[in-house]
Amino acid sequence: MPALDTSVDAAIDAFRDGNPVLVHDFADREGEVDLVYPARSVTPADVVRMRTDAGGLICVALSHEVAAAFDLPFLVEELDHPAADGGDLGYDSRSSFSLSVNHRDTYTGITDDDRARTITELGHAAADPDHTDFAAEFRAPGHVHVLRAAPSLAHRKGHTELGVALAAAANREPAAVVCEMLDDETGGARSVEDARAYADRHDLVFVEGAALVDELA
Repeated sequence: MPALDTSVDAAIDAFRDGNPVLVHDFADREGEVDLVYPARSVTPADVVRMRTDAGGLICVALSHEVAAAFDLPFLVEELDHPAADGGDLGYDSRSSFSLSVNHRDTYTGITDDDRARTITELGHAAADPDHTDFAAEFRAPGHVHVLRAAPSLAHRKGHTELGVALAAAANREPAAVVCEMLDDETGGARSVEDARAYADRHDLVFVEGAALVDELA
């Protein structure tokens, strides 16, 4: 059996240890780099890093099986409004957005402490869905966006699925936090070069989505 791509191997090790990984999806897809964490390891300081160093939307990707166990819908299928079309995305055929939630023990849900609590509790729930009453633990709408992954990377290759596949390879709970890295000067996505430099400065692993697909799909 051939050895894993070294960046994939390093990403799996980092994720297993509870550390974040920078994941670039594909130049012909979103073309974005996300900061990706195992959900149960996220602290308030990690939420600070995501909102200040990354700047994108902080979401929790749940595996297809876990989302199904919690009866979580795709949001576009639940919205009764003319704007709820979702069929004209430039990078994919559909959005992965499900409900936005707060854990019921949070207050407003938006503080770093509150969002970290919601995220880690989503991780705990994903680790044991058969013994979790989702509605008793979480309320919607909230301040943490839940994403519902496709069944596998063969079905869809977004950051949602890449994060869940990385979690599975690391024997972590099937829940990954994803947050896009944005450029403060241009307002667009942070370039791959800048994201790599950020990873180097902070001793973080950078991995290409194509490498993850090659090794984990």
